[in-house]
Amino acid sequence: MRLFSTVLRLDPDGYHLVTPVEKMRIQVEDAPFIAVRVDQEGDVLRFLTNVGDTVEAGPDNAIRVEMDPATGAPRPYLHVRRGLEALIARPVFYELVELAVERDTPEGPALGVLSHGVWFPIGPAGAHRP
Repeated sequence: MRLFSTVLRLDPDGYHLVTPVEKMRIQVEDAPFIAVRVDQEGDVLRFLTNVGDTVEAGPDNAIRVEMDPATGAPRPYLHVRRGLEALIARPVFYELVELAVERDTPEGPALGVLSHGVWFPIGPAGAHRP
């Protein structure tokens, strides 16, 4: 799986495994990776993916949270590389919620986390913490 992750690419027409001699389109249901761990060191959040990648959230590796339209549950993601993202596992997201601080935003008070000087909103303030 680790080997395949190194040749995975996101093109405008979808995900592909690309080697020097072949390009094969694959289907990815949500995100190709899962962030399975987060560690905080100073003002840096360092994530570990299910394929062994270490990613520091920051200007080049954003954290974003979408709300599932069917359930209203948060779907958090971390940019890994070249447009590829990792779904942040629920226990890891709970850790982010515990680290979150409240800020006023144009949309109202929000909870967010800071990494490499970038503040990433993860949900509205007043939402239940786990």
